[in-house]
Amino acid sequence: MLLFKAWRPLTLMMVIGALLAGCAGESEYERRRDRTAQELYAAARESLELENYKTAITKLEDLDSRYPFGPYSQQAQLDLLYAYYRNGDAPPATASADRFIRQNPRHPNLDYVYYMKGLVNFSAELGAFKEVLSAPFSERDASTAKQAFDDFAEFLKRYPDSKYSADAQQRMIYLRNRLAEYELHVANYYIDRQAWMAAVNRARYVVDHFPGATSTAEALALMVRCYHELGLPVQKEEAQKVLALNYPQKAEEVVKQLQ
Repeated sequence: MLLFKAWRPLTLMMVIGALLAGCAGESEYERRRDRTAQELYAAARESLELENYKTAITKLEDLDSRYPFGPYSQQAQLDLLYAYYRNGDAPPATASADRFIRQNPRHPNLDYVYYMKGLVNFSAELGAFKEVLSAPFSERDASTAKQAFDDFAEFLKRYPDSKYSADAQQRMIYLRNRLAEYELHVANYYIDRQAWMAAVNRARYVVDHFPGATSTAEALALMVRCYHELGLPVQKEEAQKVLALNYPQKAEEVVKQLQ
């Protein structure tokens, strides 16, 4: 009984404290709910400037849902796209970009949105690389890199003179080499299984779609070898001529290997 009497006041104090905390929480919620669009946007911008992107996302989503057609709507959506990107949230960032493009087809900053779509997937590609450091560069799935490459290509097609164009072009060089390496990896996979035609198709894809890539010479050399194994002398000679014209040293190596 003594233990029970000592316990009751403590429990009562805990209950009172919880109720007070709950009231305070409700008061804060009510205060946030009554904020104007301007106040919500100012708070979100403060979080962005402090690089607190998770908090900024919460505030911007709140602003977007409560004031979807207000004076801060478009800028809030642009800031939300950026916050998603910096927070590493690729799917909602892409969805946010697509939504903005759909709803604002003539917005003056639309080039930025198209550019950001590529940047989001480019960063996701680099993030995947960090997570799979044990996997060789050429063996990793290239679907995200392909999407980033396509996004930047679409951006440059629409806005070749944008201030973001130079950066997009540099990133596409990296992606071009990355995709070519992956295609070459698949081609070698087929060669190991003596699937010569499948291998030559992959190598030809590198030559046709990623001209100037670091693995172009290797792709041409692989085509020469595959045509040799397939008994197709005309195609072999054509591939060998292209290889000799652009990469004479590599062509000499291939000739020696096939002798």
